[in-house]
Amino acid sequence: MIPFNKPYLSGKETEYISDAVASGKISGNGKYTQKCQEYFENNFGFKKTLLTTSCTDALEMAAILIDLKVGDEVIMPSYTFVSTSNAFVLRGAKIVFADSLPNHPNMDCSKLESLITSKTKAIVPVHYAGVACDMDVIMELAKEHNLFVIEDAAQAIDSYYTGKDGIKKALGSIGHLAAFSFHETKNIISGEGGMLAINDEQFIERAEIIWEKGTNRSAFFRGEVDKYGWVDIGSSFLPSEIIAAFLWAQLENLEDIQQKRKSHWENYKKQLENWALKNEIQLPIIPDYATNNGHMFFIKCKNIEQRTEIINKLKSKNIHPVFHYISLHSSPYYIDKHDGRILNNTDNFTDTLLRLPLFYELDVKEVINEIIDGVSYNET
Repeated sequence: MIPFNKPYLSGKETEYISDAVASGKISGNGKYTQKCQEYFENNFGFKKTLLTTSCTDALEMAAILIDLKVGDEVIMPSYTFVSTSNAFVLRGAKIVFADSLPNHPNMDCSKLESLITSKTKAIVPVHYAGVACDMDVIMELAKEHNLFVIEDAAQAIDSYYTGKDGIKKALGSIGHLAAFSFHETKNIISGEGGMLAINDEQFIERAEIIWEKGTNRSAFFRGEVDKYGWVDIGSSFLPSEIIAAFLWAQLENLEDIQQKRKSHWENYKKQLENWALKNEIQLPIIPDYATNNGHMFFIKCKNIEQRTEIINKLKSKNIHPVFHYISLHSSPYYIDKHDGRILNNTDNFTDTLLRLPLFYELDVKEVINEIIDGVSYNET
């Protein structure tokens, strides 16, 4: 069987976990937490990073940091995982969903200004498949309307955006705040896990307090205060050293992981071009301003019937593709709260997008051969 995903292990994960346990400091914010955070800050240009127990937690911290209130509006794509929306709904926000681009699940930035009202507090771009949204447009709108930008970079580690100024910037380093995921389906993993990236210095001190359950305990341990106490709202967002130790083993191998994943992606793209054209299937595109981090290879089928047939035929060959997401604006929880706009492109991706297996140890040629030799869908 070729699964959709198989977690990559460098071989050092258990060694570092054992070291963390032996140190007697496993509750978090110890040696491995610091090593990981310094790595991200030094290599990707984030002003400050805080590991979290999930990307969801990082998004929830961001919602607290911008002082989101009941009735505030947050603009985000409908084609995303539920955590993107939940983090802001939990603070009482109204979600204003943006449609996707016609040729990519990322939100259509040319339509964003029409969604901004006097109640808008933030824009949350989701870099789907690690491919950048048009951040120049988003940041210009945010500046003009005094909005916060929170990048959902769950899938976007080691991916970049080049703006009109010609400067190449890591995704997650452009908005005021950003959230990353290290879930086992991502490029680098810690089982569960995430990170908040802070690029606006006004948020750094408070983020650390929220991270530590609303206390100034981190400042106490640095000797900046003589005692710590409850000074703000917060929660248990800080992961254990065991999670951080696992993640450090992954970070040591980031370059190798990325090279392998991007190679698989390029093989898919090159070898499936003729097959896709023949069967009216669209392969992913990378805009000129974006890079590809090898997170995901997806195809866009011509309709839901074709996608269902592809899934069934590949599963019969023990190859397991998956589809997602179900449009959030039409979900059972939010359908009555949505403003009624029809989001045609989002709904189309809901019905037609299919993700192919992509992981470090994948024999991508085997998957490609099975698709080309045994799967033809013109009859659909």
